[in-house]
Amino acid sequence: MEVFLIGAPKAGTTWLSHVLDQHPEITLSSPKEPNLVATHKGTFAREDEEPDWEEYSLCFSGEGMKLDASVHTFGCPVAPIRIRERFPEAVFILCLREPVSRTVSHWNMVRNTGEAKKNGRDWDSFERAWTDECLRVDSLYGSSMKRWIAHFDLSRFIILDSSRMRREPEIILREIEGFLDIDNWSYDLNMNRHSNSAAGRRPISLFGRMARVFFSVIPRFIKSPIVSFLKKRDLNIYRLPLLSRKGVFDSLDDRHYAICGEELFSELVLFESLTGFDASVWKKLIERRSQ
Repeated sequence: MEVFLIGAPKAGTTWLSHVLDQHPEITLSSPKEPNLVATHKGTFAREDEEPDWEEYSLCFSGEGMKLDASVHTFGCPVAPIRIRERFPEAVFILCLREPVSRTVSHWNMVRNTGEAKKNGRDWDSFERAWTDECLRVDSLYGSSMKRWIAHFDLSRFIILDSSRMRREPEIILREIEGFLDIDNWSYDLNMNRHSNSAAGRRPISLFGRMARVFFSVIPRFIKSPIVSFLKKRDLNIYRLPLLSRKGVFDSLDDRHYAICGEELFSELVLFESLTGFDASVWKKLIERRSQ
C-alpha cells in the first residue's frame, strides 16, 4: 500500500518520516522527498511533465508500505488526480502546523538556503515574500483540502497537529499505527534527531556547492549506501562549518500575523468545515495577534 506524507513543509514531517521508517512494515522513500508525483517539486520548482513511474519505483527498496514524504504535494493542484489514477487505494498523513508560524519558518529556511535569490525572487522582507504564490500555497489548508477530498474520501486521511509531536509523540505514533492498521513498534523518539528547523538551517558555502556538484556525478549505486549511512546517523555534511555559513533568522512576531493572518484565518474556517478538524486554538491565536 502507498502512504503519502503530503504536508506541510516545516510541520515536523522530516522527524515523523524518519521515525516511521524505523517500523519494519514501512519503507521510507530514498530520497525522503522524491518530488516526482506532484508538479510542485519544492518551494519554487514546477514541472508539468507526467511522472516517470519507473524512476519513482526505484525510490523504494524495502518491503511493506511505501512512504513518500514529498510534503509540497499537499499544495499541488494536480497531485490528487495523479495519485487517484495511479494509486487509488493510497492513504494520506497530513501533518499541519499553525499556519502563520509555519509560513514564517518556511520563509526563514528558504532565505537561508539561498533558493529565493537563485529563483529570482525578492524574499528579503516577509511582506514581499507573502505575495509570492510559492510561499503562500503551502499554508492555504482549506483550498488545498477541498481539491483532495474531491478525489479521495476523508477516511483516507489522518490529520495531525504537529505541536502534538513534541508533547505526546507516543500517542501520535499509536494513532498513525491504528490508521495504517500495523503493529505497535518501539521507536527511538529522540526529538533532536532528523530535525529540520529553520533556525538550524545554514546557507551552503562555496566549498559546499563544490561538494554538492561532486556528489551529484557519483552513480546512484555507489552513492545510495553512503546516503543511507549518513541518514541513519542523522549526519548532514552540508552543516559542517567549512561547507556552510551562519544564516539569518527573523523571529516570529505580531507583524507576521498582521500581514497574512486574515487570509489564513479564512482558510482555517474552510478547512474545519471540510474535515471537522478543530483549529480553534490556531484561529484564536491568529485573531489575537493580527490586531
